[in-house]
Amino acid sequence: MKGRSRFKDVILPLAIIIAGFAALSPLSDLVASTRPQVPESYNDADLFVKGRELKGFVLGTESLVADWYWMRSLQYIGDKVVNSKEDLRLDDLRNLNPRLLYPLLDSATDLDPHFIAPYAYGAMVLPAIDGNQAIAIANKGIASNPNEWRLYQQLGYIYWRLKMYDEAAKVYEAGSKIPGSAAFMKLMAASMKTEGGSRSTARAIYTQMIADAEDEQTRDTAKRLLDQINSMDDVDALNNALAEYKQTTGHCAGDLRELEPILLKTTLPGGRDFSVDAQGRIVDPAGTPYGLDRAACTATTPDSKPGSK
Repeated sequence: MKGRSRFKDVILPLAIIIAGFAALSPLSDLVASTRPQVPESYNDADLFVKGRELKGFVLGTESLVADWYWMRSLQYIGDKVVNSKEDLRLDDLRNLNPRLLYPLLDSATDLDPHFIAPYAYGAMVLPAIDGNQAIAIANKGIASNPNEWRLYQQLGYIYWRLKMYDEAAKVYEAGSKIPGSAAFMKLMAASMKTEGGSRSTARAIYTQMIADAEDEQTRDTAKRLLDQINSMDDVDALNNALAEYKQTTGHCAGDLRELEPILLKTTLPGGRDFSVDAQGRIVDPAGTPYGLDRAACTATTPDSKPGSK
């Protein structure tokens, strides 16, 4: 009897769900074969079944199906990035046209409103795609989980990314009042009012996100964005050193390594030191050497071109 009960309560529902998704595949192929040609960036299969349409029909396995939508959202963005033929900017992913990301995250959180990871990932990635969708997914998370202070942190981050500093300050302030919230929330509420658009605020936000992230995808994205901030700081310091070198010697340095005596006296924001590779070259956070545009006497990043500054 116990084996029959397990079959009825667990195995049978799972089999039905798997069979249901499998049945969608031939239908998807049929629709795809009759669909008119569209630009490659629009070549996404629509979601034939949304999470809200499955509620009440998946026999108590909502969390399992929610996890499927969540994993699909990660694979979806990963495939977009890998297949992209253009240079990617983490602050603007619209050229990927990832129009199904929000529906996938929305479906996951419809099925399991207390599943925090999709809200966090949406807050991190959607601002670079559609600000309104980013706000919507974060507000949805707060409505379902009003005592999760990290969701307020994520909504505050979205408003900050959109340069809506007053709204960000209000959200950080509201989140700071939730029992157990980090002291960081109160500090961010104040920072939004005084220096919301500063690089130091960005550094603090991404550093805290890396520390608090509960999933690897959110942590990795925050780290890449923090690396961008640190690279900007590096370039500013290198350019200041180049200007000092030129003023002292009357000519531009022939190599960034000639700046070492000046750089040893330089303090980078956050207490960092310059990174140097095995050849003694100054490198960015990803390990790629900075360049030198001697005509302009300025440092260049790996993705910049001489004379573009």
